[in-house]
Amino acid sequence: MESILERDRLVVAAGLAGIALLAWWYMWHEARLMGQTGICRCLGMKMSGPDIRPWSASELLPLFLMWAEMMVAMMVPSVAPAVLTFAAVSRKRREQQRPFVPAAVFLAGYLTVWTTFSAMAALAQWIFHSGALLSPTMVMTSPVVGGMLLIAAGVFQFGGLKARCLEQCRSPLNFLFTDWREGWSGAFMMGVKHGAYCTGCCWFLMALLFVAGVMNIWWVALISALVLVEKVAPKGLWLGRIAGVFLAVWGVWMIVLR
Repeated sequence: MESILERDRLVVAAGLAGIALLAWWYMWHEARLMGQTGICRCLGMKMSGPDIRPWSASELLPLFLMWAEMMVAMMVPSVAPAVLTFAAVSRKRREQQRPFVPAAVFLAGYLTVWTTFSAMAALAQWIFHSGALLSPTMVMTSPVVGGMLLIAAGVFQFGGLKARCLEQCRSPLNFLFTDWREGWSGAFMMGVKHGAYCTGCCWFLMALLFVAGVMNIWWVALISALVLVEKVAPKGLWLGRIAGVFLAVWGVWMIVLR
């Protein structure tokens, strides 16, 4: 039995790693293109100067897809413990001849939430662009707005909502036992609920992508690492709060030195 569980665990882990690596590779590819020609080439635009023209509605789709694949790259590694736990519980139910559901259904529910977040992020980027607040490489051009985002994100790290959502993300087994639902639709909804907790925990950190560049691969990697550490490290909540102090100080510094 243990060998079967270990085999299933390896298969699920390999699948998650493959999804994450593919998303990271594609994101790196887009970032490399942006390093050559800015956002213009990534979104199929033909522009040589500053990005000052209005975006057409047709450009929202590639913008949304960019955010969606970026969220997959950033969040799949951090949800891996929950997906692996779901797979283990489902395997035990199968051995007991009880209804079971593939872990992919749980993951699909989780990613549905982050896909919805991607649509909202793309719309926010559209609004920032309309207000001439983003450079062609998608970096916040206003030090005041960027600093306020950093300060707000730093304060959010100490909030009750952050702590409650992070607790659910850090205890996948407790989450599954408390909120278990039968069937494929139940597994999907569990993934949605877990994704909602994860979004409530991390959405402000994702907003910081506008500060140093939405497709700045190093900045994306740093935020991804912080999200992962918060969820799996023994003192993840306190490490996140230390990061919150740094973010708030950085925001004040940005505003003062504008």
